[in-house]
Amino acid sequence: MSLLQLENVVLTYGKIEALHGLTFDVEEGEVVALIGANGAGKTSTMRAISGVRGLHAGKILFDGQDVTRLRADQRMRKGLCLAPEGRGIFPGMTVTENLDMGAYTRRDRAAVAEDLERVFSLFPRLQERRKQVAGTMSGGEQQMLAIGRALMSRPKLLLLDEPSMGLAPMLIQQIFGIISEINGQGTTVLVVEQNAKQALSLAHRAFVLETGSIVKSGTGPELLVDPTVREAYLGVA
Repeated sequence: MSLLQLENVVLTYGKIEALHGLTFDVEEGEVVALIGANGAGKTSTMRAISGVRGLHAGKILFDGQDVTRLRADQRMRKGLCLAPEGRGIFPGMTVTENLDMGAYTRRDRAAVAEDLERVFSLFPRLQERRKQVAGTMSGGEQQMLAIGRALMSRPKLLLLDEPSMGLAPMLIQQIFGIISEINGQGTTVLVVEQNAKQALSLAHRAFVLETGSIVKSGTGPELLVDPTVREAYLGVA
């Protein structure tokens, strides 16, 4: 059984239909990538899955349960957690306070402490800056914090929306290396990413979105060498 299934999902903004009958799945243990140009519907897909935006039609199943009508916080309690585009950290709080907010629904204090140490082992920079106000950190550090905060909810499925946005190439490599490590530790990952080469290099499977519909799918390695993908998203004629 798939960990996540989208069945004929339709999402609208007023009279504009952003997703047109979207159907795909994510298996437990995978890294799955969604790639596409600006306006393709990538962020809308993440909003639909996380519950930030309600559906016009269709169904979302997570871990064998229909979560279509659940609120975002209810989905998070079930293990579906989003690190949003633009990071969405609390800029006036310290690093540690931001991380604590990621675990605010949990009552297993000992396990929360273990997860905090896990986040600090994945992101040593955050441990160094644990008392620093988050809004004063660099973009790369804030992205680390956004991912770390999502991990503090102990997700079964981690949703990452444009984790490389605005980062220098060296930091992009570092962030994707950490995502691979997170997956290696047992967390399933769905990543939306405009940096198609990085996303496809990491992904077990991937889907190409165009104007709210999936137009191509395959393994990451298959799509990396697909001529139409290379021309459209990798800049290779």
